[in-house]
Amino acid sequence: MSTTHPTATQRRRTGGDLVVESLAALGARTVFGLPGQHALGVFDALRRSTLRYVGLRVENNAGFAADAYARTTHGVAPLLVSTGPGALMTLAALQEAAAGSAAVLAIGSQVPLAGIGGGRHGYLHELTDQSASFRGVVKSVHTARTASQIPSAVAAAWESALSAPHGPVWLEIPQDVLLAEAGIPPVGQLDATPRELLPRPELIAAAADRLTKARRPVILAGGGVVRAGAEAELLALAERLRAPVATTFGGKGAFPWEHPLSLQSWLEDRYTTTFLEDADTLLVVGSGLGELSSNYHTFRPLGQVVQIEADLGKLESNHAALGIHADARAALAALVQAVGERGPRDTVADEAAEEAEEDGGTGGAREAGEAGAPTPEAAVSALLARVHDRIAGQQLDLEQRILASVRGALPDGAVSCWDMTILAYWAWSAFDPRRTNALHSAQGAGGLGYGFPAALGVAVADPGQPVLAVSGDGGAMYSIAELATARQYDLPVTWLIVDDGGYGILREYMTDAFGEATATELTRPDFVALAGSFGVPAVRTSPERLRTDLAAALAAPGPSVVVLPARLRMFAPTHLTS
Repeated sequence: MSTTHPTATQRRRTGGDLVVESLAALGARTVFGLPGQHALGVFDALRRSTLRYVGLRVENNAGFAADAYARTTHGVAPLLVSTGPGALMTLAALQEAAAGSAAVLAIGSQVPLAGIGGGRHGYLHELTDQSASFRGVVKSVHTARTASQIPSAVAAAWESALSAPHGPVWLEIPQDVLLAEAGIPPVGQLDATPRELLPRPELIAAAADRLTKARRPVILAGGGVVRAGAEAELLALAERLRAPVATTFGGKGAFPWEHPLSLQSWLEDRYTTTFLEDADTLLVVGSGLGELSSNYHTFRPLGQVVQIEADLGKLESNHAALGIHADARAALAALVQAVGERGPRDTVADEAAEEAEEDGGTGGAREAGEAGAPTPEAAVSALLARVHDRIAGQQLDLEQRILASVRGALPDGAVSCWDMTILAYWAWSAFDPRRTNALHSAQGAGGLGYGFPAALGVAVADPGQPVLAVSGDGGAMYSIAELATARQYDLPVTWLIVDDGGYGILREYMTDAFGEATATELTRPDFVALAGSFGVPAVRTSPERLRTDLAAALAAPGPSVVVLPARLRMFAPTHLTS
């Protein structure tokens, strides 16, 4: 077999060239992936393109990296993989991208055209219907069966991924199409601008009317606010209405954590659930009020609900509402204007007195315990005090001290990525990201192994800031191979591994439910020595030294690992006794 390559003047352009030319024409600068035999045509074309390639060691991890890159940039992250096992290994990551509305454009190869159609031809990696594996996971599935179809197929997939709500898409191209000579000129321009999802004016008018007439308006802001970049519009509306704002776990950073109207993110808390229930008008923006955002479906609104949601399938899926199918930013901007035209909402003392008389002194915070109807700011303060008192009564000082140490070590502008681990569960409720789009986790689909490869994706998107990844020892084992990736690309990611000797949260769930745990205890490596074998500096720390050691690691160039042996506990759930 010849190992020579044609010269530049002799080289044929192939279907693989059309793929990378199309991605570049649409604005891509970076692609993630892992090569395989059927996909070599597109990987060969990469070396002739201006695209930056970041290769990971496992396809699922490449998908997580692309997911976080898309979340960071608010754009599309191309992901290149091969047929069969390589393609199927991306499914867990694409499920997370779908749950978190990350615009990942996954491009996989296929067996040659002759092997497609359901027969059993015996090709390597052959599946009866590969695309069927993706239809229930991604937004849309696309196929290019000839070289001339490739640019349009890439553009259609790109537009689908970037249309509100953002999400992953799948495009597959047979091996022989990727290798075939391209009989069309190089791709110059492609347009895949998505249609803007604008709210209907009559719905905005109705929502504005309800909000301006409400005496206890409250806002619940979800991940759709962050993805739409609607933080300024949310702040303007909340301040105009003097409406308290809670953020979902996916919406963390959408509203300033220390703002007088901020209820923060204590959604797995009965006091917060009751506060949201007591709103006479609850505005839900960019959230489907799913399991976590509704305190495990114990939320029962007493007043009216207005829901703004870009994902049509989530609109009124859990609670009846005035449903507005729209991008969060466009809808909030329209609401700010409409509410402003109606004038400021009355919040003077005579309304408070009237409400106190009607409610017997409970006001708008049935569980807040104040006498009379408080101002919105006072109601927020009282609620947070009750939440903090509840946590303080559970002897969880270690957990709170560790989370505070992480927050203290992390620079204000830095992004953190969290795996499914007890410390992350704490972070969902109690961690202040200090800016928008600065905390990413796998809480959408809940798969293990997200934290470290996601942090690598963030670092690729913004190499000027250190990035923190947080994992438990169980989740860390899913991503150990990516220490080689971090070293190869010299990415500024510090990986905090909380080592408790097993799947800690499952240990706690099983012990609570059955009295003892099964299959949760793990033999694990010496993470410090293992990181060192990859050429990545590592240190074993303690709760007392954590802030200092973590800050030093974050300040150092390149990747690093900090291992914290600690057995943490969760705060008591409130949905089981509500």
